[in-house]
Amino acid sequence: MEKVTIDDVRNEVNPLQVHDVRRPVSDVLGTEHFAMNYFELGPGDSFSGGLHTHHDQEEVFYIESGTAEFEVGQDRQKVTVDEGEVIRFEPGEFQTGYAVEEEGNEVVGWALGAPTSQHDWEELESMIVCQECEEELPHQTGINDDGRFEFTCTECGNVFAM
Repeated sequence: MEKVTIDDVRNEVNPLQVHDVRRPVSDVLGTEHFAMNYFELGPGDSFSGGLHTHHDQEEVFYIESGTAEFEVGQDRQKVTVDEGEVIRFEPGEFQTGYAVEEEGNEVVGWALGAPTSQHDWEELESMIVCQECEEELPHQTGINDDGRFEFTCTECGNVFAM
């Protein structure tokens, strides 16, 4: 058995600096088959930083307080998720979520994933405007040796880091 207080979990923000508080609870609990991340988002802050999918993991977001909005699919359908609501994304479904940009809208939310506690970076794709193709296309996504996101266009093979 493992037990932890959220405030005792280290704050580990996204390399893109799209939020101020992300606490990887599953790391502290030592889970192997379940990912659990706690977020505090100010207005306009994002859970992830961009439209992406996990081909190897389904994701569930629980909004404990505040109002979040998710863009779903490559057509970016908008779905509002209010306090006390939950939304699920199946493996391979593109999504991104953020706190609705309204004064005072502070979101406390949880991102839950299975069947693993860690992402397989080879199974993660992000929708980004390719610097070579000049259009929004899927990019393989990874972390480089400098701790920055590295993207490879699935259309032309162009590689760049952010």
